[in-house]
Amino acid sequence: MSSVLENRSATTTADDTLKAKSRDAGIISGGHLVARALKNEGVDTIFTLCGGHIIDIYDGCVDEGIRIIDVRHEQIAAHAADGYARQTGKLGVCVTTAGPGCTNAVTGVATAFRSETPMLHIGGQGGMTQHMMGSLQDLPHVDMMRPITKFSAGVRSTERTADMVSMAIREAFNGAPGPSYLEIPRDVLDREIDIKTAVIPEPGRYRASIRSIGDPADIETLADLLVNAERPAILYGQQVWTARGHEEAVALLRGLDIPGYFNGASRGLLPPEDPHHFDRTRSQAFAKADVIVIVGTPFDFRMGYGKRISKSLKLVQIDMNYATVGKNRDIDLGIAGHPGAILGAVLQAASGRIKNDKRQARKAWMRELQEAEKVATEKLMPLFKSDNALIHPYRVAYEINEFLADDTIYIGDGGDVVTISAQAVRPRRPGQWMDPGALGSLGVGTGFAIAAGLANPEKEVLCYYGDGAFSMTAFDMESANRFKVPYIAVVGNNSAMNQIRYGQLAKYGQDRGNVGNLLGDVPYGKFAEMLGGYGEEVHDPAKIAGALLRAREAVKTTGKCAVINIWVDPAVYAPGTMAQTMYK
Repeated sequence: MSSVLENRSATTTADDTLKAKSRDAGIISGGHLVARALKNEGVDTIFTLCGGHIIDIYDGCVDEGIRIIDVRHEQIAAHAADGYARQTGKLGVCVTTAGPGCTNAVTGVATAFRSETPMLHIGGQGGMTQHMMGSLQDLPHVDMMRPITKFSAGVRSTERTADMVSMAIREAFNGAPGPSYLEIPRDVLDREIDIKTAVIPEPGRYRASIRSIGDPADIETLADLLVNAERPAILYGQQVWTARGHEEAVALLRGLDIPGYFNGASRGLLPPEDPHHFDRTRSQAFAKADVIVIVGTPFDFRMGYGKRISKSLKLVQIDMNYATVGKNRDIDLGIAGHPGAILGAVLQAASGRIKNDKRQARKAWMRELQEAEKVATEKLMPLFKSDNALIHPYRVAYEINEFLADDTIYIGDGGDVVTISAQAVRPRRPGQWMDPGALGSLGVGTGFAIAAGLANPEKEVLCYYGDGAFSMTAFDMESANRFKVPYIAVVGNNSAMNQIRYGQLAKYGQDRGNVGNLLGDVPYGKFAEMLGGYGEEVHDPAKIAGALLRAREAVKTTGKCAVINIWVDPAVYAPGTMAQTMYK
């Protein structure tokens, strides 16, 4: 064995020497051009699963100092790239091989598409010289990816490789962000050329500012609306955090005394104790407000397609995507542009203009909503503190919220898990809430957790899974351990795909309602033990808090992920599930 390793080492050394000589001579390969273009964009990490079509990109990344995170399934690579972009505010990158490598990543790319995450998916392809000959893993990747990306194209020459990477990334930030796909054939990646013939855009020389405020006249119109409103309300959505417009968003709420509501990644923009933070009275506010501003979230199923908002008020929509403004619901004013830039400009235009009578009216409005928040919370407390022997899912979410530290990043992965979490979990800081987004993908949690740990090594990461979601992607918990980003996994285990099960039972009855949605009773705590971490099974609601504390300590001491498997009542569903609002 030692002689084999010695021979390999000698071969590797000889190869490295040849490569060094090539670089010194100004020769560069397509894979190294990819890595250089990524480095020029500030990319420091790629997520990948190895394949023969893409290995020259790895070699280039090693030279450029780009971290390579290799996982066990391409879906995880795509989710992790999405999650890394959400956490850093920069581009997320996943690199997959051709054929099944690309198709395995589709769910992650589609999730990023519906969540408007800036991401680049680089995929391999058989050589140009084997075009339409049936090469290994050959599929029409570009055509397949086009409906779920902002840009999908193939690289046809090594000289244009870096240029095409830059083009794809530029499109990922065009308007509302989203994923781009770039297919690169193996012979294009492997071919070496004189670097003087390569098209390599210079960093900082091929981008325009995206901090547009739209029409300045509309800024004044919105300022006037807010200055004269007595019962204003604002909803901040995913884009506010994605665009890093959160500081201006918070300043507007505080500067003009407006109640703020939050969905998606905007949860956590304000701490729960802030007087401008509201999360249980949105229906009441939307029914009684005189001005509502919707920022960075579409009128999709989560918003009842806009139909739940009173038609007697002034409705304003701000979005990075022109096509989203006014879609599904008529509005009084629409502004396409950067959320932070727009909100900052509106605050500047409105500051000092609110008359005392209006100021007093909106303070009374805030007090009304604050009292309603207290009433709503009190109504939930019996569920949050339920001592039922069959653990109530709301009790789990409540205990998690009580457990969260100021620096804990919370991830929800599941159906009812996410819906119930939204009523109980209140992240303490911006960027510390992650969920699947509008696509509703199960299985995002593991990739998100890996990404969150890599992007924020100083923070704690907790992912709350439904048992269906956990079983989809949990094997990459090993990847989290391998790259030293362990996290706490909590599983709400009802041995069913319960969000869907409810609708089936309601429609078809007990005899047929359990078809295709029941799962086995799996003690997932043992899964963590198999990987060298801590696991615990919880059957008593009084023991949840202690189990979470033990998990936190175990992650710190072992450097491995911990799994707390909590057995919850399978007969309890979220209100939205019982109302089937996701289908209405």
